[in-house]
Amino acid sequence: MEAKGNIKKSIGLPQAVALYIGAVLGSGVLLVPGLAAEIAGPASLLAWGLMTLLVLPMALVMGLLSARFPNAGGVAYFVSRAFNAGAGGLIGWFFLMSVPIGAPVAALTGAGYMTVAFGLGEEAKVGIAALMLAVSLFINYFGMKVAGKIQVAVVLAILLVLILAGVGAIPDIQAVNFTPFLPHGWLSVGQATAILFWCFIGWEAVSHMSEEFVDPQREAIKGVVIAAVVVGMLYFLTALATVGTHSYGASTSTASLVLVVERLLGSGGALAIGVTGLFICTATIIAYVGAASRLAYSLANEGRAPQVLSRVSKRYGTPVGGLAFLTACFAFILVLYGTGIVSLTTLIQLPNATFILTYLGGCAAGIRLLRESRLGMAISRVSFFLTLLIFPFVGWSVLYPLVIAFVYFLIQRYGKNTEAESMLIKS
Repeated sequence: MEAKGNIKKSIGLPQAVALYIGAVLGSGVLLVPGLAAEIAGPASLLAWGLMTLLVLPMALVMGLLSARFPNAGGVAYFVSRAFNAGAGGLIGWFFLMSVPIGAPVAALTGAGYMTVAFGLGEEAKVGIAALMLAVSLFINYFGMKVAGKIQVAVVLAILLVLILAGVGAIPDIQAVNFTPFLPHGWLSVGQATAILFWCFIGWEAVSHMSEEFVDPQREAIKGVVIAAVVVGMLYFLTALATVGTHSYGASTSTASLVLVVERLLGSGGALAIGVTGLFICTATIIAYVGAASRLAYSLANEGRAPQVLSRVSKRYGTPVGGLAFLTACFAFILVLYGTGIVSLTTLIQLPNATFILTYLGGCAAGIRLLRESRLGMAISRVSFFLTLLIFPFVGWSVLYPLVIAFVYFLIQRYGKNTEAESMLIKS
């Protein structure tokens, strides 16, 4: 049933837009507005404004690179072309090892909204999260044509609920909730901005599926622009509603959107947003599982990951080797969380630095690869500089990419030595 092979082209413009929105407008919209407001108070809106401005150049860099160099390797492939295969492989592993943590975080966030809305316990939360991950893996097994159609329907439902929540909350917004505007100082705005980066990752994920775009020039560029405008507006609207109605603080910050909708529609609205949260996070997981499984396939074909990850389903043309790897990782992370060894807060912070480094690599590649386009080079430089400003605020999570880099270089060196020894023995 499985063998090495090629991945099928099946993603049109509607699916591309839905995949971009689903990848970016994920667990962040549920989790981060309340957390950012708790960190910086009303001044967190400044951080949201900065990130809303940053989102378009960030998105365009990935869109332009995906249009010009469509490949399952995504950002890793761009970095390889711009610099060298070793740097590309490292960036690839940064992203690949972010998803085994990031996807369970998204699942636990969506499941958390369900448990808050329906009054369920912690065991139910882990069980729902496991089901969300299993469904996303299952959908990706059947290919992006099926996943893309499901994503379109899910994203339309998500947009409807978020617009309703944001616009409906306007009458409840009170001026008193914006004072004091800067309760924790300017440093807190920087810290909030670093947390907000979690909300705007996702553009790099769809780049790994660019090889499956029917028309990469159309799907990548048009798709990313449409998605960036929609995402930026919805994020800021949700943050404004959260701060303006003071739907954050203490244990409520991680479920602030439930409180916003509950004010608007009562307990029935809270149940609706609980279900919507489930779908929002599932949409994100579908996109990231698709991206990471295809990256695993690409890295394995380049000899920078175990060959078992290059396996493709003969029937559906999907990277089953990568999907199997993710299945094992997801199970491990859920066990760690379920047994109380790690908290959700720790899991959220761990992949933050690796995601930012992935973007820095992609923007640096854009500066080199998009030289023929003044616009492309300019937005690559702006994105690189602004992303670099955010990086110092990641704190201790920088240890995670350092561990990945150490292990990666050990494997590369050991692998080359082993290969050289086997050639000597044969000769």
